[in-house]
Amino acid sequence: MTYALDTNVISGWLSRNMQIIEKLSDALRQGHTIVIPPVVYYELRRGFKHRAVPGKERAFALICQSCEIGEMTIAAWETAADIYAQTRKAGFPIDDGDILISAFCVVNNYILITYNTRHFERIEGLRLGNWV
Repeated sequence: MTYALDTNVISGWLSRNMQIIEKLSDALRQGHTIVIPPVVYYELRRGFKHRAVPGKERAFALICQSCEIGEMTIAAWETAADIYAQTRKAGFPIDDGDILISAFCVVNNYILITYNTRHFERIEGLRLGNWV
C-alpha cells in the first residue's frame, strides 16, 4: 500500500506529533510506501523560504530522503481539471492545492493521509485516511 501525506500531516510529523510518528513507523515496518505529493513538497518549501525555521527545514530534508517525492503526470493534470470542474459544478469548490494533491493520489491509487478529510471527502475515487 502507498500512503501520500498531506501538508498538515508532515507538519505534525515535524512538530513531533507522536500519533503520526507511530502510524508512520507502523506503516514503514509493514512495508508500505510513503510518498510526498509534489504540491505538498512545494507548500512546505515555500513556508520555509517565507519563515526561517532551520530545525524544521533540516528535519524536512531528512524526511525527503526517506520518502519518495512524487511527480505530476499529464494524467494527473487532466484528472485535476476534471476534479476542478466536478467540484465547481457540484457547488463545493476547493482550492487548487487540494485539487492537485487529490488528482495526484487518484491517478496513482494512493491513500491520502490528512487531518482535513472534510476538504477531500467528496472527490470521486480518492481514498482517505486520518492518522490523528
